[in-house]
Amino acid sequence: MVRLKVLSGKEVCKILSDHGFAEIRRKGSHVLMQKKNPEGTISVPVPDHTEIRKGTLQSIIRQTGLTRKEFE
Repeated sequence: MVRLKVLSGKEVCKILSDHGFAEIRRKGSHVLMQKKNPEGTISVPVPDHTEIRKGTLQSIIRQTGLTRKEFE
């Protein structure tokens, strides 16, 4: 399995927006990204840091339902 790249909050928000997520709000150092589906709404907080920790990035991937490959 390929290791995840070190991504910034801005890069993660760009990847999410390319997959249908929209920025709902910014508060402090976090951005709330949201996507509406027929089944419901997916809301994901993304820290707006220069480097997102590996565990935090894995949690974002899990919450969004996207694949790791899209973040590599």
